[in-house]
Amino acid sequence: MSYKVLVSDKLAEEGLEVLHKAEGIEVVVNTGLSEDELCGIIGDVHGLVIRSGTKVTAKVLEAASELKVIGRAGIGVDNVDLAAASKKGVVVMNTPFGNAVTTAEHALSLLDALCRHIPQATASMKAGKWEKKLFQGREKWNKTLGIVGLGNIGKIAADRARGLHMKVIAADPVISKEEAESLGVELVSFDELLKRSDFISIHAPLVASTKHLFDAAAFKKMKKEALLVNAARGGIVDETALVAALKDGTIAGAALDVFETEPPASDHPIFALDNAIVTPHLGASTHEAQTRVGVQISEQIVAYLKDGKVENGVNVPAMSDDAAERVGSVVGVAQRLGALLGQLSDGPREFRVTASGAIADLVSPLAREALAAFLEKQTGEAVNPLSALYEAKDKNIELVEVSAPEDARPNLRITVNDADGIHTATGRRSRAGELRLVGLEGYPMDAILKGHSLVITNDDKPGVIGAVGSVLGEAGVNVSRLQVGLDEETGRALMLWNVADVVPPTVLDKIQKVEHIQSAVLVTV
Repeated sequence: MSYKVLVSDKLAEEGLEVLHKAEGIEVVVNTGLSEDELCGIIGDVHGLVIRSGTKVTAKVLEAASELKVIGRAGIGVDNVDLAAASKKGVVVMNTPFGNAVTTAEHALSLLDALCRHIPQATASMKAGKWEKKLFQGREKWNKTLGIVGLGNIGKIAADRARGLHMKVIAADPVISKEEAESLGVELVSFDELLKRSDFISIHAPLVASTKHLFDAAAFKKMKKEALLVNAARGGIVDETALVAALKDGTIAGAALDVFETEPPASDHPIFALDNAIVTPHLGASTHEAQTRVGVQISEQIVAYLKDGKVENGVNVPAMSDDAAERVGSVVGVAQRLGALLGQLSDGPREFRVTASGAIADLVSPLAREALAAFLEKQTGEAVNPLSALYEAKDKNIELVEVSAPEDARPNLRITVNDADGIHTATGRRSRAGELRLVGLEGYPMDAILKGHSLVITNDDKPGVIGAVGSVLGEAGVNVSRLQVGLDEETGRALMLWNVADVVPPTVLDKIQKVEHIQSAVLVTV
């Protein structure tokens, strides 16, 4: 199968080369597109490669009928409507490590420039002046650096700062105290960081909780001689409050590489302040970083389109290589069990997936695969493991995941609770690699999960199997296997006939009229 990949922002030539060399990938480079222009050309695109310039809005995603994956060459994905992408079933990936070093280095470079007034001194000398006393600076040695956000970039910044013999403290709601200590960093509250820090460097994402995190109240808690650096995301700092704090001496200085609106207006008040340094979002702008993220995101896009491998997924749970490999070995069981029950149940209210034994820890990814296959059969429309969660929510279907590591056998059991009762199917992968159905509707089975099958419930009476066989034989339907499950207490039985062809409705009607048969359903998995 061939795929079309659109590159809508500038990408390193090395990254483009990865895409061009990939077999079955058509590459289109078209940058600087407006929302309407992007909507006009994205309809047949399977993969989209972006940086910070392209805005992937809900409108764009609605127009992207074939889109499977968005790759952000960089870290921040605030220019992508993640909720809309997830509901559409589009995987969003980034490159969280590709420009981490570059961005951390730039933040510390900005701090250097603040401490030693390097831009101002340069401008003064180029104007023919020698103002040595005016630009007396400050040392970083033995000062306290407060890092807001101890993620990939924050950790690198902390490591480099410790190399400069700075004391490093950090505020981060996710990282543990023990992990911070292992980095030589003291974990503190945000308020304590504001009060104790000589310098503050922001390395947090822009989310609801960090929007205008640095406002007028935050600046008032900082030391008057404090310096602030933001090379993370515009919007974390309230720029109006920052300008006021710099003007009245609430804090001593600030350096911004990012702005709420980019590019900022030419008359932005911060440009008139001598104690402010600004750069045009250069955090990731080094040749090495751009090459690295360009190559990485291109490789990730190709791996996903051709092999379904998700690396650095933003809207899908992360899995180790080992877990991904183990899921891959049993994913067919989940998909076929889901598809099977999608044809046997009606009006589902609960979809319960139980993974036992050696696959118990894989219940979440397997549950999503099974749910997607189930919903595809129910709706007749394409559903993937990402969009399945939203589709189920819209249909008021509750997904329940159960992990049962104490059970010996690595079985996957799906239970669907619908208006008519409960439907169940249990399967596993055999040692020979076959996908086996070992239980259906409460009856023990040992059938192959493949192709077309007739699922028949009947009374356990002599002649029923022969009568069904005769109907199929007269219709020219080839039977490859037959499995029978029996409940001796009730005298009820379930037959599963593996057939080579689709059974015509007229033949199905004849089977349903055979004496002692309650139901007959043709399923395809």
